[in-house]
Amino acid sequence: MEMSQFVPNDWERCDSGVQEAEHIAGPSTTFAQDVLYQFTHHRTAMLGVVLVALTLIFAIVGPLLSENSYDNQQLAYVSTPPLLTVYTVGDQYYYVSTGGKLLAVDEDGTLQDAVRSAGEETENKRYVYELGGETYYLSYRTSPYVLQNEQGEELAKTHVWNRRFVLGTDYLGRDVMVRLMYGARISLTVAFVATMVNLVIGILYGSISGYLGGMVDVVMMRIVDIISSIPLTMYVILIMVLFDNSGLMSIIIALGSVYWVDMARVVRGEMLALKKQEYVSAAYTMGSSTGYILRCHLIPNTMGPIIVTATMQIPSAIFTEAFMSFIGLGISAPMASLGTMCNDALETLQIAPYQLAFPAGLICIAMFAFNFIGDGLRDSFDPQMRK
Repeated sequence: MEMSQFVPNDWERCDSGVQEAEHIAGPSTTFAQDVLYQFTHHRTAMLGVVLVALTLIFAIVGPLLSENSYDNQQLAYVSTPPLLTVYTVGDQYYYVSTGGKLLAVDEDGTLQDAVRSAGEETENKRYVYELGGETYYLSYRTSPYVLQNEQGEELAKTHVWNRRFVLGTDYLGRDVMVRLMYGARISLTVAFVATMVNLVIGILYGSISGYLGGMVDVVMMRIVDIISSIPLTMYVILIMVLFDNSGLMSIIIALGSVYWVDMARVVRGEMLALKKQEYVSAAYTMGSSTGYILRCHLIPNTMGPIIVTATMQIPSAIFTEAFMSFIGLGISAPMASLGTMCNDALETLQIAPYQLAFPAGLICIAMFAFNFIGDGLRDSFDPQMRK
């Protein structure tokens, strides 16, 4: 088989002008523009951005629009679900609470005050109510309570959405949605503060360790190993005892004092690779100080891994705060936290599973959202991941 032979004429220059050649090649973009383009075209990353934005709006703006507060106990509405199972008496709806209260409900699902009982028949274990000119009985022989007519027959039931408490109430009659708003606010506050501390300490510590190297690097990394070997729960307990403080501040101090070790390792690894580059040697030869080289040359070139690592640690901080509050080492009552809400919901899990589903679901949404953003940033900063 005869092979094709190339001749010098095949490599002659094109007759196109300079402007036409630039048009064919396309406009040049900076690294930041390229990263932004890749990130905005990453579907799951943009989904994460939308979820984070909605969570921030829910946590910041939501409490300002609600009439209820996170600690307002309304015992008449204990464990009221989002979907009400109501009895129909004429044109009026009635809901029987878990505490045995008969509550009037409007047609749109708005709960009203409890209906006053006309008496009690202890021998028959039932309350007497006068509704619409007729007598009805609320039997408490069994759980849940049953609303009956004079013949002892249970009334017809239907379902309406709870307009007064959209996500229901907890075991003390507190609005679950409002407590979710404050819980999300606390979780995001802890996560962002811990991340800021993580960035400052981790970048400085890792940069100095990686750039100086030698015995300084060995000593600094052994300190990091010692810190990372102690469980986070132990840190929180020690901080609570040392500062005589429990709650939000102890969680922030504990996370801020521990979470920077992973960032320090990442920055150190980048510094070990970058400090051998020619531009660093040139800057050192020209008389630049160590601080100037780190500030103007090395740290800016490690911002990609730094941003990705920081974003990935936010969901971990959210979960850690929720776990600490769940076991009683975090936010103190009556302040709402996603972890404390999950802990409180365990007592009523069988009769009111929604009390656990909503805070646990919000934790999952926040963690998935930040993980999506972290994956998008990783793919955008890594040239090998781009298509």
